[in-house]
Amino acid sequence: MTLAAIIGEDNPATAEATSTPISIRIDGTTVTGTLSENATARSLIDQLPLTLSFSDYGGQEKLAELPDPLSLDGVPAGDDADPLTIGYYAPGQALVLYYEHVGYFRGIVRIGTFDDLAAIRDRSGRFTATLSLGA
Repeated sequence: MTLAAIIGEDNPATAEATSTPISIRIDGTTVTGTLSENATARSLIDQLPLTLSFSDYGGQEKLAELPDPLSLDGVPAGDDADPLTIGYYAPGQALVLYYEHVGYFRGIVRIGTFDDLAAIRDRSGRFTATLSLGA
């Protein structure tokens, strides 16, 4: 038996219990996602519900400035992000929905995932989305 199995990391029920479901509502469409159990994600949860104005950045992500900074306690100084990642870009105090792979940058913190790539990627121009708890 592996250490991960002993402490429950291989157990899908345990993994699910340590994430928080969220919904991202855009013009009548709801994209579901989950937020991780790190200090940055928890501080976003404390700000929900939020209505944010998103715009495209670099043909790889949609970002929106948050009203308050998120905690960086215990998270790495930087990370990369895969498509379907919800991230926080600390230098810009921005919530980011990645639809293309982004290489390592200082200040990127992975805080969750979302489940509908096309709903985010295919939005053109600025758009408003409301994030709330629950799916």
